[in-house]
Amino acid sequence: QAQLVESGGGLVQAGGSLRLPCAASGRTFRGYAMGWFRQVPGMEREFVAGITWSGGMTRYADSVEGRFTVSRDNAKNTVFLQMNSLKPEDMAVYYCAASRVWTMMAADFEAWGQGTQVTVSS
Repeated sequence: QAQLVESGGGLVQAGGSLRLPCAASGRTFRGYAMGWFRQVPGMEREFVAGITWSGGMTRYADSVEGRFTVSRDNAKNTVFLQMNSLKPEDMAVYYCAASRVWTMMAADFEAWGQGTQVTVSS
């Protein structure tokens, strides 16, 4: 069964950094765009960053532009989210997801990981 598994979450002080890997197992998601989303209780799941299969195109939410970087290693079936200069408002559960189309809409992503908690202390 195809799975996406996020890791790397944890507690970090404001201004610090975390790197979240998302590993695919069961299939390669070849040709798929990958996205990162985040969600806090009571709020909608929010698009954070996306990357095409080739890695040639990326896009970011305005709130993370310049601080977060998405990348992927297709040979290792893994996508990464490097988060720098973290702020308390970045605190959320972070999810990776796979989509056949280049999109920021959560409804267009067909496979999701279980999420990893990122906590930022002020």
